[in-house]
Amino acid sequence: MPSWQRLAAAGLVLLVALGLPFVATGFQTLELSYALIFAIAILGLNILTGFSGQISLGHGAFIAIGAFVMAIGVHLYNINYLATIPVAGVVCGVLGFAIGVPALRLEGIYLALATFALGVATPNILKKPTNITGGVKGIILPPATSPVPDQVSDEQYFYFVCLLVAAILFFLAWSILRGRTGRAWRAIRDGELAATSFGINIASYKTLAFAVSAAYAGVAGALYGIATGFVSADAYPFQLSIALLVGAIIGGIASLEGALIGGLLSEFLPIYSQQLLFPISKQLANAAPGATQGLLLLAIMFLARDGIAGVLRSGYLRLRLRLTREPSPVDTKQPPPAV
Repeated sequence: MPSWQRLAAAGLVLLVALGLPFVATGFQTLELSYALIFAIAILGLNILTGFSGQISLGHGAFIAIGAFVMAIGVHLYNINYLATIPVAGVVCGVLGFAIGVPALRLEGIYLALATFALGVATPNILKKPTNITGGVKGIILPPATSPVPDQVSDEQYFYFVCLLVAAILFFLAWSILRGRTGRAWRAIRDGELAATSFGINIASYKTLAFAVSAAYAGVAGALYGIATGFVSADAYPFQLSIALLVGAIIGGIASLEGALIGGLLSEFLPIYSQQLLFPISKQLANAAPGATQGLLLLAIMFLARDGIAGVLRSGYLRLRLRLTREPSPVDTKQPPPAV
């Protein structure tokens, strides 16, 4: 797709996103906010796994850390909610860089196991400093309120905050990925030996990918904590990391639009699949979120390796090819005159 068409599509999506909270209920607006938060987290995971080729099964750990950085700043130091969001991103980015350094010695299944250990251990570690993190009780936060409640409700205000943050981070990712850093990540993903032969510093770019990915997760964690108004280590289990990875694969690995699709599916697919089966059976409704995600993941793995974004991209290219195809001589040949 040409650049001007990409910009036009992004502008159209942004216009639709700006109008959604004015036609949706307060609860639906909050659901859309959660979808944007998941999209930010999946985008960070996509940068690490999809573009630089480093698998992670512990991305939820950085979301938890980002949420606690925000909560501690608001609860203990009375810092404004909005000011804690970039702080959470910076803290998680530094931690991601620190973890990325020893991860250089690992790859494949060993890197997956190391990040798995990170995702499992982090919630338990966060419970230990009870005077800071609140232990098992967590931290209760006052709700984020709109500065102009007469014009914009609390849910709409928070949605616009999430939309602004998501737009900035998606644009930043687009700028990075289309430049030298993005080309280096893709080269490392496709073959480290070939990337080294072209003079790419493997260690620097791999640790940078970890740092950027963790920073995105930290921002998502801060927004998630603001949305829930309660931050507890038990709210960020290991299953969150798996859900993010599933969302990235279903939406479309190594694509920006795939992160947005994955965020929407991560939020709405479990909810609506449960609502659909609840009148039939409560037991089926409880099992619906996991079963639906699992079946959709299997379908994507067998039928569309590039995810839903890949299917949409392929359909667009076929339609464009059909519309711009030159007519063949057979098509333009005039029928013989009637005798």
